Amino acid sequence: MSLSVASADGEAVQVSEAAFGRQFNEPLVHQAVVAWLAGARRGTKAQKSRSDARGGGRKPWRQKRTGRARAGSIRSPIWVGGGRTFAARPADHSQKLNRKMYQGAMRCIFSELLRQNRLLSIPSLSLDAPKTKLLANRLAELGLADVLILTADSDRFLELAGRNLARVEIRNIADIDPVCLLSHEKVVATIAALKAIEERLS
Repeated sequence: MSLSVASADGEAVQVSEAAFGRQFNEPLVHQAVVAWLAGARRGTKAQKSRSDARGGGRKPWRQKRTGRARAGSIRSPIWVGGGRTFAARPADHSQKLNRKMYQGAMRCIFSELLRQNRLLSIPSLSLDAPKTKLLANRLAELGLADVLILTADSDRFLELAGRNLARVEIRNIADIDPVCLLSHEKVVATIAALKAIEERLS
């Protein structure tokens, strides 16, 4: 059985129900989005412990008979200028998500976009020059403002033309993720991109 994806400026495109006809599984999609956002965290927070702080190699004074508390380093955490107790270290925030779960979440997202009429197809969206105005006029003709454009392959002219437009994002199918699909009002895919997505998710 096939489903019909409405076209932005032409005839509808038929796609398989196996890839674009799934029921929406909110917990699964939520887990995929959280895992993707967690994997994008850099986790580069770092602080210096007493061993990382510069100096403090020599014992400040002898152990006994000075009348002062014993001290082994001027970089002790209780000294001004010393290292930090339990210093933060770079952390990996990524979460494990099985490949089948990720694919299932992507099927749910595309299916829901199709049900909400937020997924549109277009034969092609190539430009003669990398001009923002050309792309802006083309999107205005289609009545699109907040849109994610999916292409089968990288299109340098299209990427250069769209990077200065607010609420317009251009990606090829190798770079799509759950967050970018859910972040825009409309998702416009070329026919070649739709067929490639269908092949990946079927």
